[in-house]
Amino acid sequence: MERKIRVLVGKAGLDGHDRGAKVVAAALRDAGMEVIYSGLRKTPEMIVQAALQEDVDAIGLSILSGAHMTLFPRVLQLMKEQGMDDVLLFGGGIIPAGDIAELKKIGVGEIFTPGASTNDIVAYIRDWAKDHRKDLQPS
Repeated sequence: MERKIRVLVGKAGLDGHDRGAKVVAAALRDAGMEVIYSGLRKTPEMIVQAALQEDVDAIGLSILSGAHMTLFPRVLQLMKEQGMDDVLLFGGGIIPAGDIAELKKIGVGEIFTPGASTNDIVAYIRDWAKDHRKDLQPS
């Protein structure tokens, strides 16, 4: 039996702004995905632990604090330590183009900056799941 795509939307660090993360979470839910929202001010360890417990297909990290070059690599490291090589890490926030290129080089998926279309985010996750998770239903 096929199952829905499961996505954890996380807010790491001291960033207290979550409107964008909530908009993305709602759009993914409206597109038929199962969404878990971590809440504010979570550590990378808390986010990866929640992703493990929830058996997610993808983690979406929202970072507006400027700590993206610390938080994304830490989440990736923890994911690797937990054997989560088959889980997508993507993100969004206020992140300079040069940093986006560096994050993609180390294994982060797409980074969506302010103004990105929620339809593009949904399509990206669906396309990734189609290529990487054969047991998922096209939501």
